[in-house]
Amino acid sequence: MVNRRRFLGAASLGLAGVWVGPGSARGQGVEESARKALKPAPPSPPKADERVDRNLAAVRDRHKLPGIIGAVVKGESLAAIGAVGVRKLGSDDPIRATDRVHLGSDTKAITATLLGMLVDQKALTWSSTVGDVFPKLAKNVHPDFRGVTLWQLLTHRSGLPANGPWWTLKGRTTTEKRRDLLVRMMKNAPESKPGTAFLYSNVGYAIAGLMAEQVTSKPWEDLFRERIFAPLGMATAGFGPPGTPGQLDEPWGHDGKGRPSQFDNAPALGPAGTVHASVPDWAKFVSLHLLGDRGKARLLTPETFRFLHTPPGGQNYAGGWGVVDQTAAGGKALAHSGSNTTWYCTAWLAPARGFGVLVATNQGGDAAEKACQEAVQGLIRSAPAVLKG
Repeated sequence: MVNRRRFLGAASLGLAGVWVGPGSARGQGVEESARKALKPAPPSPPKADERVDRNLAAVRDRHKLPGIIGAVVKGESLAAIGAVGVRKLGSDDPIRATDRVHLGSDTKAITATLLGMLVDQKALTWSSTVGDVFPKLAKNVHPDFRGVTLWQLLTHRSGLPANGPWWTLKGRTTTEKRRDLLVRMMKNAPESKPGTAFLYSNVGYAIAGLMAEQVTSKPWEDLFRERIFAPLGMATAGFGPPGTPGQLDEPWGHDGKGRPSQFDNAPALGPAGTVHASVPDWAKFVSLHLLGDRGKARLLTPETFRFLHTPPGGQNYAGGWGVVDQTAAGGKALAHSGSNTTWYCTAWLAPARGFGVLVATNQGGDAAEKACQEAVQGLIRSAPAVLKG
């Protein structure tokens, strides 16, 4: 099991509030008419920048990574991108800027966005409870969990633990397995009184995803495809490890010791962290939040963007984002990291300054975490020059 303490701090980044969820290795909307009216910005080819490549190359060499991709996002465009290294150790096949990367817990911001769409449609409210949404399961749920709200699930204040029995859940589909997860994880008393303490929980996000499935009668995966990926033009987005099993058509992940594999978390964990996408397509989602925070809303109302970016009182985690004030951001920074134990990625957004940076490496573990921290810091420092062209 991944060291949970490491995932809850991230202060060493010098960008406090960058969160990454514990891995779960084995052994370790819009209405149809409105959706059709949403036209994503026309795609532009990635703009390679030697300053990005130099930053990434130094980080890769220092931490002995297989490969690493980094990008600077400006508004709704990709200002610059770079990629160095290989898709798999032992191969000379280079990693490409357009390769798919695993987003790990950066999936959480996408899940929160989907749920915000359902709130805007009045299919749910932020105060919808487990008892309200799952009345037939309520009798199997501990009384203290019946009143847990959607917003408590999305801000890790539900009293649920980090992980559950992902590989032994019962059911034919991922939805059925998430139902089993809800009953198993909520039959006993919470670890803390709901609403009182921050406890990072992949389980909470899986159950939040199940709420979306319950009120739409559609699998979470289909909801993502129809309401997030398609409107934003995220053609490379999908679920599970990137690429074809056994082939090197996309990068492979590597564990902390550099051993390659195409491992991923159990599919039932999906809403908490199983999405993959190319960095240019990930940038389209990040742009959605950069612009939404500045009042240029798509998919969600401006009010819902503000809500998703505002933590509960006394906290610094909102709807899938760590939120803190930072000089480099010119105010509020939105940040999150993700890892499925064989990949590591970080997103850092400065809405007031209209830019963000993304980094992903096809390795997990301590070295990958430090490498992403350093690469993000380097890209933030170089961003003013990069953004000027």
